[in-house]
This record gives sequence, C-alpha cells and structure tokens, in this order.
Amino acid sequence: MDIPRIFTITESAHRIHNPFTPAKVATLGEVLRLEPGTRVLDLGSGSGEMLCTWARDFGITGTGVDMSVLFSRQAQQRAEELGVADRVRFIHADATGYVAEEKGSVAACVGATWIGGGVAGTIELLARSLAPNGLILIGEPYWRQMPPTEDVARKCLAGSIADYLPLPGLLASFGALGYDVVEMVLADQEGWDRYEAAKWLTMRRWLDENPEDEFAAEVRATLTSEPERYTAYTREYMGWGVFALMAR
Repeated sequence: MDIPRIFTITESAHRIHNPFTPAKVATLGEVLRLEPGTRVLDLGSGSGEMLCTWARDFGITGTGVDMSVLFSRQAQQRAEELGVADRVRFIHADATGYVAEEKGSVAACVGATWIGGGVAGTIELLARSLAPNGLILIGEPYWRQMPPTEDVARKCLAGSIADYLPLPGLLASFGALGYDVVEMVLADQEGWDRYEAAKWLTMRRWLDENPEDEFAAEVRATLTSEPERYTAYTREYMGWGVFALMAR
C-alpha cells in the first residue's frame, strides 16, 4: 500500500504536504484554542508535522493515518525528534473508512478529501470519530479566481471547473451539510510557493542521483513543465484553506 511514486519523489523533502507554512500550522492550532490533552485524529496525516508540532506546542495527543510508507516513517521520526513520540502515533494504512476506537475532540482531513469521495463524504467519515461538540477540520482547495475555461481548470490540475467552488460557495456548502464554520485559516502565495517550488529542487537532485532510473523520464518531464504551469495557472487561480466546523 502506497501513494503514486511521483509524490514520493517530489514531496520527499516536504514536512508539510499542502500550501501551509509552519507559521500557518501554528496559527491554526492557536485559533482552535487547543488545550493540553486534546485528542486529535488526522486522516491523511502525511509526514506528521501538524500533529507533532501541536503535541510539542499545545500538549495535544493524537493519531495520524496515511498510506505513504515514506511519509509515515518520516512522521514517526519527526515525533521522536520533537520528543513527542509518547503523545502521537502514526499508522501506515489507507485512511478511507478509518474510524477511531476512541472518539476525540478534533477530527481532521487536511487536503485528502478523496478518502471520503469528496468533502461531504469526508465530513461524514470524520464525524464518526468525533465526540459531541467536537471540531471537524477540512483542508480543501477553492477557486481564488474562476477559471475562464475548462482547459484552464485542467491546467490547475482540476478535473473540471465544477471540482471546486469559490470561497463563499465552499463556506455555504458546509452550512448546507448542517455545520457552522467556526474558524478558517487560509494559505497565502508564499505558502503555495513553498509547497510547489520546493518540489523542483527535490526533483532536480533526484534526477542527478538517479539518471538511469526507469522513472527518470517522467520526473524530467514534470520538472520541465511544472514551473511554468504552476505560475501561470495554480498560483493565479487556486486558493487553499483549512476550515473548522461544528455540527448545528
């Protein structure tokens, strides 16, 4: 069980696998008013930076679930590095359908809503691991500007314009599902640049070290096309944020 190899290569040096900077991760923990002992479930936890730094800074306990072998290993190493391995644990597994044995105060899926077939299904899944009056965290893209054509949407790596909503529409969709939006933290362009541009150096170094690898041609093609594609399309049209929800 693992994610596609291209992500394992391009994001192998990332601690955060979304457009948040460390400062944004810290801000999210602050605005949620996390208290020591708060139990957090993170589905699609990546390299564990959110859980590990929140355990260090706010005293939370938590469980992360991710299907990447590399990222799960990096998460455990990060927990040990920060001295919080006794407070957070990481499970290498498919987060699809995962329900915690013990309900917690925060259930999160920050950028992997495919595990529930979209936002609505992921919220429904997270709610099964949530104690009464708990917080659901959803990390999701939105259109910062509406793409003028379907081709532009695809160049933003969306399947179509309909895949995402403008920010007001996304917030309204949470209400239609029976949830209050009680907080949000939005990525900025610096965060987008750190997430996307950091991949380019990682790819170049991987290519230099693995010129004969059978995957090298795909990595080379990605490195060649991504800087122009990202700056022309994703950087101009896409936003991303984490939204805190409470059931009405």
